[in-house]
Amino acid sequence: MFRRLLSIFFCDVLCIGEFCGRSRIERKMTSLNLKASDPESILSLLQDLADVPCNIVQQKLNSYLQSATESKVVFLAPILVETEEMVIHVVGEKILERELRFPVSQSNVLNHVLHKAVRHRRSVTANATELDQELLHHLHSVVNPVPDLFLCIPVQHPVQPHIALVVCLVNCADRDNAEYMCTKMVQECFKYCLGLLLSTLKCQEETRLKLQCQDLLAVSRKLFTHLGDLSDLLREIMAEARKLTNAERCSLFLLDPEQQDLVAKVFDGVSTRDVSNNSKHHTGQQSVKEMRIARGQGIAGHVASSGKLLNIRNAYDHPLFYRGIDEVTGFKTRNILCFPIRDENGIIGVAQLCNKMNGLYFDVCDEEVATAFSIYCGISIMHSIVYKKIQDAQARNKLSNELMMYHMKVEAESVQSLLNCRDDHSIKDFDKFHFSPRSVPYKHMPCYVFKMFKELGFIKHWRIKKTTLARFILFVKKGYRDAPYHNWVHAFSVAHFAYLLIVNLKLIEDGYITPLQGLAFLVSCLCHDIDHRGTNNSFQTKCGTVLASLYSSEGSVMERHHLAQSMCILNTDGCNIFESLSSEEYSEVLDLLRNNILSTDLASHFRTAEQQREMILAGYNKDDPTQRKLLLAMFMTCCDLSDQTKTWRVTKKTAEQIYDEFFSQGDLEKSMGTAPIEMMDRERASIPDLQVQFITNLALPLFRNLADLFPAAEPLVEVINNNREVWKLARNLFQEYSQNGTKSMDILLDPTLEDEVLKAFKQCAGIEDEQSSEIGVNIEKDIAGQSHEIISKSFETT
Repeated sequence: MFRRLLSIFFCDVLCIGEFCGRSRIERKMTSLNLKASDPESILSLLQDLADVPCNIVQQKLNSYLQSATESKVVFLAPILVETEEMVIHVVGEKILERELRFPVSQSNVLNHVLHKAVRHRRSVTANATELDQELLHHLHSVVNPVPDLFLCIPVQHPVQPHIALVVCLVNCADRDNAEYMCTKMVQECFKYCLGLLLSTLKCQEETRLKLQCQDLLAVSRKLFTHLGDLSDLLREIMAEARKLTNAERCSLFLLDPEQQDLVAKVFDGVSTRDVSNNSKHHTGQQSVKEMRIARGQGIAGHVASSGKLLNIRNAYDHPLFYRGIDEVTGFKTRNILCFPIRDENGIIGVAQLCNKMNGLYFDVCDEEVATAFSIYCGISIMHSIVYKKIQDAQARNKLSNELMMYHMKVEAESVQSLLNCRDDHSIKDFDKFHFSPRSVPYKHMPCYVFKMFKELGFIKHWRIKKTTLARFILFVKKGYRDAPYHNWVHAFSVAHFAYLLIVNLKLIEDGYITPLQGLAFLVSCLCHDIDHRGTNNSFQTKCGTVLASLYSSEGSVMERHHLAQSMCILNTDGCNIFESLSSEEYSEVLDLLRNNILSTDLASHFRTAEQQREMILAGYNKDDPTQRKLLLAMFMTCCDLSDQTKTWRVTKKTAEQIYDEFFSQGDLEKSMGTAPIEMMDRERASIPDLQVQFITNLALPLFRNLADLFPAAEPLVEVINNNREVWKLARNLFQEYSQNGTKSMDILLDPTLEDEVLKAFKQCAGIEDEQSSEIGVNIEKDIAGQSHEIISKSFETT
């Protein structure tokens, strides 16, 4: 009954010419062999479209129109008003695995033609070769070769004033007035089918959004399980971003608020953190690999500055794209989707996705996913940072409790004893380079530190209270543990060499450093190894110690701890020797303290050694703050290694302490099931060889730079050369003793070693017995270089 009534209705609507004769339209359709849509065919189509999903609806409509208009291929491009985009789900009878989406306002070729049809509300004919490349790819899979022309026909929404749909006919009937007649047929078809199509489309879009939200919620649950480790979180973020958008590669840049540049923390889903810490004093470098991009530079920098998502379909045609990385890596970047990551205060980073894997480019749907996903990214990153701060605070609290348990409070009597010490503190040659600070009596070392502050004029110039300085010195002394090498005596030796540099090279007088930098320099040397545990950065990281949990993500684990403990002492009541400084001076001195102490990490020195050399060769500029920072870092390393500038007897004694500490760490690593490196292994280490390598690769180049800038330091280079030659000579004795199974450390501690080495040196140099005693004591002490000349000539002869 329903079908009969519907047939009568369509007869009334469509067959007006039955009483008036054939209309002009019908005559044209007949001439083109295009039949009018009779009620039976429309009714049959509507019945076929009932209770089927949107893709099947479009598939059946395409098939119907393809047959009715004699077109090669038909596809529909519904317009989503809410998102201002066109979407294509089906081409001919092929349902696309991923729908194609085009912003209505985007100026690509296909969209320009479609937009023209929408704007002018009339049919538009265009060449098929002008189609969007991805759509053309799908047309190739449906009909090959692709026909020449296609016709875009807009369909008006029945209620709203906008165009609801654009129908594209590829090579419709090639006869006179085909465009006109096909347009009429399409409009007549959708007069009855448009409502059903739009309803199913809306249902499908809601389903898509529901699934998208479910995916994002699942992602958020995953992200919040990685808050404990920022690097793991960043890797997870990019893995999920790639999965959601089907990207081939990814990278993540976090904004450095201080430098105002972008730092690549994750590239291609792999964290750039690759920290390998080795010994602080003799080997290895700590390398933190990262990529930095200035804010506003390149694609990522542009997004960080503008705060707007950037979807690039052809990377090589974009002016901001840099091809250099592709040329180096061999990777081909086709398209890029780059979007900002925000927190409540603004942009904190940028994510960049490369190469859509299941399409020719990223579309509007990918942009929607990226925009929504970036919100979860920002929230999770900020939560991770806050969580890390909480963990750090807990670790610091634990560490502070440990420190307080280990160290005793400085009593007022101790402060007064230092201030009222009756010793005249006038050891001969205390201000000369050849003087060994290790010869100062242990109990008088705090007094001599006070003496250095006074003689350099720091107490008067910076209005430092004597009781405050005395208390500070004693707290620093108690801050050092009883490690074999990194102890209070080492700190005193390093501070003494800083005093020697300031005095003998006239650093402040000649304007190489300011008085404030001089104060910070001396304090930094005194504090640079506070609370050293006798193990290096690598050990802390591998064992996952409390210190590693605090500082491993930043590198220089021990140095950051030394700095933190220095700040702790400065903040102790009655210990702030900087309290009389202005706010600007106070801020500057803390920055200097930080830079100086961190520069004692040899990994930091190796990273800047080439820059230091270039600075020396080009000529030092006293007014350049960057060069002054490099110079201070070089001074700190010189002071840290200053034992190498003393006589060989002193350097041998220092080596005993260093290798005692190294081998103790190696023994600890063995007990934990880890094989130590050679220099930490008492079974394998050859101490003379290690010393020669250390002097050749580190000490000599360092002090060569110092002497090139300050000729007064040239004798230090000569002494270091002498020491190296003696260590080379000692190798033969070590090899001889080791044949009996004696370990390298036992040979070094043999009380007869020094005499035998000096005796062998005398024989090698051809020195008479009457000269041997003096030379035996002063092989390295002859700073004027006379003995060095003898050594050099003797070894050339040998």
